[in-house]
Amino acid sequence: MSKDLVLFDFDGTLTTKDTLLDFTQFSLGKGRFVKGMLRLLPSMTGLKLGLIPNWKAKEEYLSHFFGGISLEQFIALGKEYGEKRIPQLIREKALSSIIDYRETGVPMYIVSASSPLWIEHWAEKYDIKVLGTQLDVLEGRITGKIDGKNCYGPEKVKRIQENIQLSDFENIYAYGDSSGDKEMLQLATQCFYKYF
Repeated sequence: MSKDLVLFDFDGTLTTKDTLLDFTQFSLGKGRFVKGMLRLLPSMTGLKLGLIPNWKAKEEYLSHFFGGISLEQFIALGKEYGEKRIPQLIREKALSSIIDYRETGVPMYIVSASSPLWIEHWAEKYDIKVLGTQLDVLEGRITGKIDGKNCYGPEKVKRIQENIQLSDFENIYAYGDSSGDKEMLQLATQCFYKYF
């Protein structure tokens, strides 16, 4: 077993942009995306001003764009997004590091505030496991609510500790690019901020 473990944030770290917004536009088209964003302007403004917590703004966003869509359809959209779009967004230096880690057999995890449902299809090609924000599903449909907590900040560390036996590893390498990755970076033996 490898003595090393690698933890990646996804949005902005491995990718050049936020994938929640990009996935929405990819799935629903630019027209519906722009129209929806105009309707969500009050909550987006509240988020930017710190008046609305991140998770609440995210639930309003998900409810508006994806509330009521079948889980089956959402998974299919995530698979298509992983196939066609994510490869265009991955930073070249990040992909090179991923390939190097994979060749040496180092276990890799993406720990993201985004849903694994649009990351996993791409990630599994590189043997990367995904921990992320779980979406609530009722009677086979996305409700737009978050199941549990938004995988952001301290919650990232909680997910890591719940899913990985950290004592099995001597070296933990973590990569992030924002304040939401701070706790995960502090967990590592070596951390890399905006490295790619």
